Formats: sequence, C-alpha cells, structure tokens
Amino acid sequence: MAAAALIFTTATATVCPACFGLVEAQPQLYVERGVSAEQRQQAASVFDQASRRVTDFYGGRHSSPRVLVCFTSRCYERIGGGGERGQAIADRAIVLSPRGVDVVIASHELAHIELHKRLLPGSDVPQWFDEGLAVLVSDDRRYLLPDTVTDRCRAEPGQTLPETLAQWRAARTGEQLYAESACRVSRWAEKHGGPAAVLELIDRLNRGESFAAIFT
Repeated sequence: MAAAALIFTTATATVCPACFGLVEAQPQLYVERGVSAEQRQQAASVFDQASRRVTDFYGGRHSSPRVLVCFTSRCYERIGGGGERGQAIADRAIVLSPRGVDVVIASHELAHIELHKRLLPGSDVPQWFDEGLAVLVSDDRRYLLPDTVTDRCRAEPGQTLPETLAQWRAARTGEQLYAESACRVSRWAEKHGGPAAVLELIDRLNRGESFAAIFT
C-alpha cells in the first residue's frame, strides 16, 4: 500500500510539478523552487547533455519527457522518491534525486523512456535488456569499460538474468547485475551493428517477432 501511494505521488508530480514545489526552468525541465542560479544552470546542462546522448545513439528522438530535478532530499521525498538516484515514469517523465543530477544517471533514465516510447503495446523486452541498453546508451563506465576496447564487459553475464521488473527488484543489488546485463547487450550490439541493431530489434518486435528470435 505504501509503495503504491509513493508511485501515485510521483506520477501526480510529473503531471503538476508546481503542485509539489517545482518551477519550469526551460521547456520540459522543472527544478526545485528556490535553487540557486548555478544549480538551475547545472540542471539545464545535465538535461541537454543527457538528451544529446540519447539522440546520438538513436539518431533522433521519439520521446519528449518532462524532467523533474530535486536538489534536496526533502524535495525528492515530497514527490514520492526513495533511495534511488532517479527513475523513469512510464514513457512520459523522469525524476532525479540530489544524487542523480548527473549526465549518466539522467541519460540512463531518458534511455528507458525512449525505448518504451518506440515499442508498441505488447512489444516487450526482458528487464535485463532494458537495463543493459540504458547502461550502454548512457555510457556508464561503472558497468562498462571505455568504448576504446572491443569487449567492454566488466562482468561476465550469468546463465539467467531477471526477465521481469519484479524479478529485477527481487534480485541481488549492486553493480554486478547492471554490469552483467550491460555486457550481454553490448556484446550483442557490437556483433550486430551497434545502435542500428537496436533500431532493427525494435522494428522487428513491433512487427510481431519474439525477442528470443531476434536476440541471438
């Protein structure tokens, strides 16, 4: 019940940021009321750079989500946030905690939004692929080696990785799971043509093919 209430609060905040003490800094970007000019500029810079990473990977954008940025824990708790650095809300918004006002974190969440926006209803991907792709798009060096090497893996993927969001949340936490998922996605993408392979996968899923038949 408590978790559902927090989810509802966060979803409501993305619809009415002003109701939760956030003000528009630029189109689609909302920041905590009362922040300094430097913090406002930081949020704008993070938003612009993260948007560029997603655009560069996909060759364009289908999504245009709202981005809500908190610089204090009080603000983030007020909009329903918890211990995470940031989170994506369906395919329409992301929220960033004080620890998430960062290009990598923001582009990770924007990558989730872009994937979900491009997939038609019923065109599902496993949670490990969703997370691994977000790591790849955001170029998160915590979980991937620099792109100057062919094999960017920091951890070998296990035999099985979480297929659903519930399984992901119940699985072990920390860097290992993200690193394993990113490894599997990055190796597949490298083998099949990079970002173009991801676009083809989305197109084939939207035409009714199964993920298992495509991701080989």
